[in-house]
Amino acid sequence: MPRQYTLQRAPRSTSIHIDYAAELNEQQLAAVTAPPGPLLVIAGAGSGKTRTLTYRVAYLLENGIDPRNILLLTFTNKAARQMLDRVANLLPVDASGLWGGTFHSVGNRMLRRHGSALGYSSGFTIM
Repeated sequence: MPRQYTLQRAPRSTSIHIDYAAELNEQQLAAVTAPPGPLLVIAGAGSGKTRTLTYRVAYLLENGIDPRNILLLTFTNKAARQMLDRVANLLPVDASGLWGGTFHSVGNRMLRRHGSALGYSSGFTIM
């Protein structure tokens, strides 16, 4: 049976509001202001994907989505740091519950936290 997940709204996290229409182009704005839930953004190099994703996170936080319900994934450590830094710079809020990193680092973190549920000891090695 498929599981259904519902994002719970947290209280508004900030009184500062970003003028998204002034900061983004039409396609970016559509992605940023889409209803909460999974969202797929496909675009070429240099098209503003990282900008769109970081503004999307800011939009969700600004509209009461709990940071613990947001996961940002990318391929490189540099890009992961940039995404998290950009979100922090957009809104002066505590987004400490926000998860972000490379696919590998987040997978490693999940396995370290919950590996025992799969029968792994805390000292397992990833090769």
